[in-house]
Amino acid sequence: MKTIGAAKFKEQCLALLDRLDPEGLVVTKHGKPVARIVPYDQQCADLIGSLQHKIKVRGGILTTGLRWDADAQS
Repeated sequence: MKTIGAAKFKEQCLALLDRLDPEGLVVTKHGKPVARIVPYDQQCADLIGSLQHKIKVRGGILTTGLRWDADAQS
């Protein structure tokens, strides 16, 4: 994986992003890695919303369906 210093990355950011290879790029500060830049996987983005109108949610999606009283003592 290629590495580049943060200052150089800042100067050349857009050009580096244009030619980013699948392995990505490690950005370093004072010789220590601080970030890894990897290409965004478009296949995952295609999944967003792909099940719209195919799944029906019954009941509340944020509830278990059970009534619960936190103040009740057992």
